[in-house]
Parts: sequence; structure tokens; C-alpha cells
Amino acid sequence: MEGSGEALGPLCRAYIYAIHGYFCEILFVVLILDQDWAFRGPLSACSLLAYGTCGMAMEGIYLQLRGDCCLLTRCTLYTGCIYLWQLGTGYLLRCLGACPWDHGHLRYHFLGLVALEHGLMWFVGALLLERLVIAPTLRLHLGPPWKPKPRPLPKFELTQD
Repeated sequence: MEGSGEALGPLCRAYIYAIHGYFCEILFVVLILDQDWAFRGPLSACSLLAYGTCGMAMEGIYLQLRGDCCLLTRCTLYTGCIYLWQLGTGYLLRCLGACPWDHGHLRYHFLGLVALEHGLMWFVGALLLERLVIAPTLRLHLGPPWKPKPRPLPKFELTQD
């Protein structure tokens, strides 16, 4: 195998986490909340920044604890990280008048930004994120640049005028 290439940079990994989180949010809104395939729901492009940075924070937890803590402990820490990120970004977006969600209608909410009712969903989502997104993304490498093989140019000749 010719050189394994270089690992993806932090910006590329954050982009992968952001797109994954945004896609999961769309599926959650469409399948669970609204059950409406018209894709009308409380989504925001600001979520990409939140998902990307939260994914990078969870990646840091994964890299620090993967050999020292069991999966249950890591997923509990991931869930706490998700709650803190949702609270922090939600508060910031609310201050800017751009927060797309309001959990005030749920019984166990805090400031309408986070709700304990989502705990199991965040836990399972964190488990899937580690196994299906973070670990494989860390294994991705950029290969050497592709170079086309030189081919002889075709020759056009007139035969027998």
C-alpha cells in the first residue's frame, strides 16, 4: 500500500459531525415530532456550528477515555456534554433571537432550552455517534493526490488520398 496519507484535520472532522448532527435533527423532527414529510420544523443553520463543536468536544472525550472508561461511563459523559452544549448554544441563540427550539411545554425543562425527557434519546444518540461516526471518522485518511497515467496521444494520419 502506498503511504497511508494524512489524517483528516479538525475542520474536516467538525464538518462531518455537523452534517451528521443536522441530518439526525431533520430525521428527528420529521419522524418523531411532526411526522410530516414536508420538512417544516424548527431547524436552523446555526445548528451546524453547535453540532460541529459538540462533536469535536465528544471526540476529545472519546480520545481521552476510550481505554480507561467503559462505554456506559463514556455515554453518560457524552450525554452531559450534549446537554451543556444544547443549553449553551440555545442560550446564545436565544440572546440573538435565533433559537429554533423551545422545550417549555415539557415538564422537566430548564429555561425551555433543555429537557430531561430527552435524556434517553441523547444517551442512545451518543452511543451511536461514538460507534458509527466518531471512531470511523478518526480512521479516515486522505490518500496521496491522484495523478493520471500518461497515455500516448492518438495519431491521425491520412492514408491513400
